[in-house]
Amino acid sequence: MTTLANEKTFTVCEEDCDLTSIFHVYFFAMCRLKSFPWSELETYLRDSASSALLSQIISKTVCHPICKSRPPSNQYQRLFLSELIKRHETTASEPLDELYDALAEVLRLEEQAQCHKSYRLPTGDFVSLIENQAVISEGTTGLVTWEAALCLAEWAMEHTDIFQGRSILELGSGMGLTGITVCKMCRPHKYIFSDCHPNVLRQLQRNLSLNNLAIQEFASTGASNTSGVQIMVKNLDWEVASQEHFKDLCVDVVIASDVVYDPEIVPCLVKLLSQFLICAEKDKVPNMYIASTIRNHETYASFRRELEASGIRQNIIPGPRRRVFPYDRSSQIELIKLHL
Repeated sequence: MTTLANEKTFTVCEEDCDLTSIFHVYFFAMCRLKSFPWSELETYLRDSASSALLSQIISKTVCHPICKSRPPSNQYQRLFLSELIKRHETTASEPLDELYDALAEVLRLEEQAQCHKSYRLPTGDFVSLIENQAVISEGTTGLVTWEAALCLAEWAMEHTDIFQGRSILELGSGMGLTGITVCKMCRPHKYIFSDCHPNVLRQLQRNLSLNNLAIQEFASTGASNTSGVQIMVKNLDWEVASQEHFKDLCVDVVIASDVVYDPEIVPCLVKLLSQFLICAEKDKVPNMYIASTIRNHETYASFRRELEASGIRQNIIPGPRRRVFPYDRSSQIELIKLHL
């Protein structure tokens, strides 16, 4: 694995370690601009009389087909191009018309409340998501993707045996990054996305369609997924979920990411997890995996205490070894397996 830019946070896989690939991956994931390998780019431009690398970066970012069909925010594109121009000008290289033409085109665009983030998979395919630009929007935090979802998706790709051919339920699916990745890379038999906020559920359905995943309830006759997975989207309110909900779902694996963020929801979350384990038939108790970014240590400790008080045992398991997605790895993310 090769580490570039900020060594504490962002890394790329060995096959993606050239500069054009790093800019490509970071740009479409809308990584923070300071995380890009600008110093390496400047060094290359000073040592080379050619502007070929800049042209390649432009073609891999703002002029790439994905940027036309699933664009990052207009503001992000403007800031990216402005930084690219600034770095280019510090090297005293000849002006590159492509850069200024691209910036002029972006400046003509109006800003939107939503944007696309696209995460490259090891296959070269992308998981693209329509997200709100505000962290808290429309009364929920579920309209953006959080670090633990990316971590859990990476872990799932390293443990495909847990998911392959199985029925999976995801709690608090949000924008769908983890589930879409599992559907594309782990070949489950059935995947149930769930959330309770109506705007999150609508956005989630749009993201599934964007990634060519047809929802079973809404699929027309003969509709099929490129992944071959049966996909469902459920409105699952943790506070009112009953035993009938658990018996009807009947899944092999339950996963969730970044669901421990508010101390007020901890009791109903633990009750939900406990009901799943208790209501399952003895030979069909689901495996449970929870990935959490520990932002507030007291809230997370409260979650662990509530689990213990409910008779749910916890094992901390190692996180992913291979770093596929670019995200802030200085955050403390813990992955646990739950069982009775």
